[in-house]
Amino acid sequence: MTEYVHVSPDDRAEPRSHVIKLHGPEAFAGMRKAGQFAASILDALVPHIVPGITTGEIDDFVHRTILDGGGVPATLGYRGYTKSCCTSINHVVCHGIPGDKALKDGDIVNIDVTPILDGWHGDTSRMYLVGDVSIKARKLVDVTYECLMLGLEQARPGNRMGDISHAIQAHAEKHRYGIVRDFCGHGLGRLFHDTPEVVHAGRPGTGPELRPGMFFTVEPMINIGRADVKLLDDGWTAVTRDRSLSAQFEHSIGISEDGHEVFTKSPAGFDKPPY
Repeated sequence: MTEYVHVSPDDRAEPRSHVIKLHGPEAFAGMRKAGQFAASILDALVPHIVPGITTGEIDDFVHRTILDGGGVPATLGYRGYTKSCCTSINHVVCHGIPGDKALKDGDIVNIDVTPILDGWHGDTSRMYLVGDVSIKARKLVDVTYECLMLGLEQARPGNRMGDISHAIQAHAEKHRYGIVRDFCGHGLGRLFHDTPEVVHAGRPGTGPELRPGMFFTVEPMINIGRADVKLLDDGWTAVTRDRSLSAQFEHSIGISEDGHEVFTKSPAGFDKPPY
């Protein structure tokens, strides 16, 4: 049985199994600020995501921007990860490690950032189209964004987590796409990863009840081909087993009294490409 606990804004307790934290107005303010900071970093990247830029240069930009804004990159040093963002190109599902690889014309890339600002985590990712991208790839990106937004439509008090999951799954499968099940969204706040898990395929009316004060991410990973993924030898990079294209969008949200608040909405209106 799922348990819920009301927490104070300065509660930094470790996650407890099956216990979901419920936050108050001060925490919403902190998450709103961190989320907008994260989204502004992705906005600032838009003119830089062009053929020829390396993923390492993207990471350098993210690192500088986070520090200049008074934040700390949550991923840097997290479980041994050595970069300030994730860059996942084409058939990379998630957790692509920035390095020497240059983006080329026709690529699609997901960039995932999580700055910590005043102790709160702003976690978001967005797809970018590099140069002249194929219609097939553009459709995948569009449908993945639609999956996210349809899932968020179900994020309101009284609904269940499975309502979010089912909305995402139904839309993806309508287009005969695969929904990655190996990775999921998660609770967050003072902690980078917390209860609950947010899976992106499931049955309506199942899972934890959504209650005001819950914070979590919704971040569907959708493949043109099969849902199966494999982890590369670096221990981080997940790719599609059939090497089909994959796309992802991620928002951090809080359940409010009458719906939800998206903390990571783009200040510049760059929520989905083309930007």
